[in-house]
Amino acid sequence: MNKKLRGTSERPRLYVFRSNKHIYAQIIDDIRSKTLITASSTSTEIKSQIQSSANCETSRIIGESIAKSCIDQGIYQVVFDRGNRLYHGRIKALAESAREAGISF
Repeated sequence: MNKKLRGTSERPRLYVFRSNKHIYAQIIDDIRSKTLITASSTSTEIKSQIQSSANCETSRIIGESIAKSCIDQGIYQVVFDRGNRLYHGRIKALAESAREAGISF
């Protein structure tokens, strides 16, 4: 990937990491080097809602959760960073659910 994605205070970066068992999402302000919001399939409030941590339904729940937290903090636009992964499957499910919940990217 040649292009470097950077998040600012006005438009932070939504970074998504997917492992074989879990999925993680973070809202990052790269200018101040701060992680503003996190959500993952390992957190206790999300673990109680899910059956398995490695499916698209879990990714949808995490996308809704991180979007709700962003809106609570006044963040409505983000830069989507999928890392080196394809926009497919669990990453796509998380992104679409975040968009449906009110975040634009």
